[in-house]
Amino acid sequence: FAALPGAPQATLLGTGKLAGMLGTASAAWRYSRSVAIPWGVVGPAAAVAFGAALAGAVTVTHVPPDVFRPLVPVLLTAVLGYTLWRRDLGAAHAPRALGTGARLGAAGLVAAIGFYDGFFGPGTGSFFTTSLVALRGYGLTKATALTKLFNWTSNIASVLL
Repeated sequence: FAALPGAPQATLLGTGKLAGMLGTASAAWRYSRSVAIPWGVVGPAAAVAFGAALAGAVTVTHVPPDVFRPLVPVLLTAVLGYTLWRRDLGAAHAPRALGTGARLGAAGLVAAIGFYDGFFGPGTGSFFTTSLVALRGYGLTKATALTKLFNWTSNIASVLL
């Protein structure tokens, strides 16, 4: 942002998304070889993340640069604070089933995180991982494996736009 002040923010964010998409795809593949992936949960959630990220990416193209650029340090500071606050996350793996209401709430949360990823992005993986640990009781390894798939999907949406 500082080096190319005249470039549209969607373009600047998209360059990072392309690299992130490739790295995340590699990590997702490696995790899927050693962690059982519950595709019945992951598939629909990844579709929600994709659609929401696309909406976030479209939204960022409509935000004037003089409004968006001051948000960058605020959002990055918030992500840093969140990351420092959640250091012991996912130490235990104790999966639990979700009722219908909780599944709808989880879908809303995935949509919000996906939208954020399409709109801005830093910290998205931590937000997905925290959600899986808090809502589903997954340990950090399983949550991170699923996060890679969600994050890859939301990055694809942003890169496509």
